[in-house]
Amino acid sequence: MVDLKLTLSYSLSSALALAFAFVCCCSSMASTMDSNRLGFGGGNETDRLALLAIKAQIHQDPNRPVMSSWNESTHFCMWHGVTCRRRHLQRVTELDLTSLKLSGSISPHIGNLSFLRDLLLYNNSFTNKIPPEIGHLRRLRKLGLQNNSLCGPIPASISKCFNLIRLDLSYNMLVGNIPSELGSFSKLEYLSLRVNNLTGEIPRSLGNLSSLGTLDARSNNLVGSIPSSLGQLKKVKYFKVYSNRLSGTVPPSIYNMSSLLILSIAHNQIQGSIPPSLFRTLSNLQFFSVLENQLTGKLPPSISNATNLVGFQVGDNKLTGQVPKLQKLRNLVIFSIPLNHLGSGRDGDLSFFSDLTNATQLMALIIGANNFGGTLPASISNFSATNLAHLLVDENKLHGSIPAGIGNLVNMKALGLSDNMFTGNIPIDIGKLSGLGILGFQINRLSGSLPSSLGNLTSLSYLELQGNTFNGTIPISLGECHSLLLLDLSRNNLSGDIPPQVIGLPSLSIYLDLSENRLSGSLPLEVGKLKNLGALNVSNNMLSGKLPSSLGSCVSLEFLVLQGNFFDGPIPSAMASLRGIQELDLSRNNLSGEIPEFLAGFGLLKQINLSFNDFWGAVPIKGVFNSASATSIVGNTRLCGGISDLQLPKCKSKESSSRCMKLIISLVCTFVVLGIAMLLTFLFLCSLKKKSKASPSSTMAVSILQVSYSTLLKATDGFSATNLIGAGSFGSVYKGVLGNDGAQLVAVKVFNMLRQGASKSFLAECEALKNIRHRNLVPIITACSSVDFRGNDFKALVYEFMENGSLEEWLHPITGIEDAPMTLSLIQRLDIAIDVACALDYLHNHCETPIVHCDLKPSNVLLDNDLIGHVADFGLARVLSRLPNNISANQSSSIGIRGTVGYAAPEYGMGSEVSTYGDVYGFGILLLEMFTGKRPTDHMFVDGLNLHKFVKMAFWERVSEIVDSSLAQVGNPSQSTNDALKECLSSVLGIGVACSVESPIDRKSIGDAISELKTIRATLVG
Repeated sequence: MVDLKLTLSYSLSSALALAFAFVCCCSSMASTMDSNRLGFGGGNETDRLALLAIKAQIHQDPNRPVMSSWNESTHFCMWHGVTCRRRHLQRVTELDLTSLKLSGSISPHIGNLSFLRDLLLYNNSFTNKIPPEIGHLRRLRKLGLQNNSLCGPIPASISKCFNLIRLDLSYNMLVGNIPSELGSFSKLEYLSLRVNNLTGEIPRSLGNLSSLGTLDARSNNLVGSIPSSLGQLKKVKYFKVYSNRLSGTVPPSIYNMSSLLILSIAHNQIQGSIPPSLFRTLSNLQFFSVLENQLTGKLPPSISNATNLVGFQVGDNKLTGQVPKLQKLRNLVIFSIPLNHLGSGRDGDLSFFSDLTNATQLMALIIGANNFGGTLPASISNFSATNLAHLLVDENKLHGSIPAGIGNLVNMKALGLSDNMFTGNIPIDIGKLSGLGILGFQINRLSGSLPSSLGNLTSLSYLELQGNTFNGTIPISLGECHSLLLLDLSRNNLSGDIPPQVIGLPSLSIYLDLSENRLSGSLPLEVGKLKNLGALNVSNNMLSGKLPSSLGSCVSLEFLVLQGNFFDGPIPSAMASLRGIQELDLSRNNLSGEIPEFLAGFGLLKQINLSFNDFWGAVPIKGVFNSASATSIVGNTRLCGGISDLQLPKCKSKESSSRCMKLIISLVCTFVVLGIAMLLTFLFLCSLKKKSKASPSSTMAVSILQVSYSTLLKATDGFSATNLIGAGSFGSVYKGVLGNDGAQLVAVKVFNMLRQGASKSFLAECEALKNIRHRNLVPIITACSSVDFRGNDFKALVYEFMENGSLEEWLHPITGIEDAPMTLSLIQRLDIAIDVACALDYLHNHCETPIVHCDLKPSNVLLDNDLIGHVADFGLARVLSRLPNNISANQSSSIGIRGTVGYAAPEYGMGSEVSTYGDVYGFGILLLEMFTGKRPTDHMFVDGLNLHKFVKMAFWERVSEIVDSSLAQVGNPSQSTNDALKECLSSVLGIGVACSVESPIDRKSIGDAISELKTIRATLVG
């Protein structure tokens, strides 16, 4: 019985023990499941910690904190941009942070997201290197890092992501060679490395990418030849390696890529010829571009087999022979073969024109700078009237008349027939081409009168008819072409007066050339409307009369050539405003009087020719007159003095007159000094009486002579609304007149003392301006720190009045106002940009203590009568030293935000200290706005796109599409003028991009920006 009880007792104990163990096990399993469900266990915890480490190295836009959901209160699978898959126990499989205005760097912890399939970080501003730890992502299928600012080499470890299908590293700043390890991607379908700084050769191993459909390595610095191994890429549809430094020949194996749709090897140094069988092998080819290489030989007849061809570009090579049959190319949109040696110079060379009438989508036919002979076929009138926009046949050996049917091509934008031997008249129906922007008939043998129908071409920007034998008068109807930037009618037989409607076209900004004709009459007063014109040439005509004083209004003139006419009288004093003149030729006229001294003060004047006139008196010795090689004055028998190299007789002594003048000057100076001393004494006594009423901090402006409240009240007509010219954050600006005689126009900035921070803004501006002087800073005349008639604090600053307003008004004129400012020319914009940069350089590097402006934008750049830029509004400026209240000026301040949205440096939004880098960023944005015409706050800039990225994405390749419409030039690619303009615009925008990069220390220095801008300007005008 006892044994039985013991047995039962033992069995019961064992059962209880087993039950307890089972409950504990179940509890543990439940706890583990709960932990996994919350993401805090095992692999899930690894992903969570990796994401937090990634976030730690990312900077967000403070106005759009898109990663605010990345916190402990939310499961990481619910975080913005994070995607998890339940079948992988909630492991992260996709990280998509595209177009979120993020910056910083990519954390090495990215390699811990071992289940990641898609990593998409494009359209941001990430910097630094691509972490090699990306190679740990063995499941990765898509890697998109394009359009950032990543630098350093491409890590070879990426090759360990052997499941990659798409790899896009384009539009960054990557350097070094393309790793040969990339050839191990057996599944890769898309590889883009375009627009970086990659060097070295194209690895042969890329030929192993058996699944590749796109290979894009354009716009780098790659060298060497194209590897023959790439011929193994049977699935490639897009092969783009243009804009590199590749050399050698194209290996025949490349033409085995039977799936190719686009083959672009342009802008390299490729040699050899185009294989005859090319277009038979690549039967699917749609776009073929090998322009700007060193190819020789003939165009293969097999081109007729490429029935899918849309674009064909072989320009700027050394090709010879005839153009083969093209009648089967019905899908052609672009056919461009300029700058070769094609054609025989005889009739029949352009027989292929009739073949192209089948290409109903043809938009551009460009055959300039070849050896084509014969006539322009009448079949040209059968081209697609609704599509053909560019017809450029210039610089050939074509003769005969211009076909009348050319007027049927109503969609024409650019028509170039220059440098041929065309004869006859300009067809009257040319006026039907109302959308024409460029018309070039120069250097031919055309004759007859200019048709009045030219006035119907209201979209014309370029009209070049020089070097023909046109006669009759200049059509008054040309005055209707309000978009003209350039007009050249020189070297013809035109006669009669210059129509005021034509010479007064205010749109003319590049040059106006009417030289070497038989024009008579006077130079019309309307010439003064050419405020934006860069060059005016009316030489070698029969013009007479006095030079109009309105010439002084042509403030942008750099070249003024009037020689070989019958002008008489003196040089107008109004021409003293032409301070941008670089070359002035008034020779072989009947001009008289003394040589104006103001010509010696023109700092940019490099050549002056006053020969064979009737000038008398002393020749100046300063400026351009200090160089005998730059000055020509022969044929003026009554001149004297000058430098010794001119070998002129000495001027007669005027010793007695000089002694009298010295005595008068001495007396005047004495009285002036006494008067100033008395005035200063009076003001000092007055200031002692008012000291108790003045603000204690007004001593900040003690170095600036002050005026009273009543004086400013009178000067602005009681601060009337009619004199209001602007309003800002802390007050308003009024136009005023100081002095009883109304001799001085001023701008009075009145601070709103009820606005928080206005007093500090006044002090900041006084502190910044009291010891600085520079030609590109708005000069301050005086200040007022007093009380108004009601006993309220009154503070104001008085500046010189800038007659041409702000840069903002010129870049974005208000529509519907009759007197809206005219468009700024390219040269004027360059000059203003240089002015602003020089002002910043002075503030940052040449003041006793560096000054940061903190609010650079177009409305704070004012333009004087000569369109010289002046930086204004120092209300947010910081002096990088200790202020009297012992607060460091490069720390945060209660005055307000450091600048204006869109122009303020991104680091300011993150609490960084004020620095000169911030001004450089503002200058970069200002430069981009000046040349694109788009504000940084434009409504188009959303979803991560900003002005910097907008320009960067279109850089070099699509410059003409993004620049201000008044600057964009689309024309004959063989014309050096257009190339120079595009190169200029590209270089300027490049400076703007380099100044406005995300990282402050990576921004271009303001000194380098000035040097490069000046070089661009010199190249353009040279």
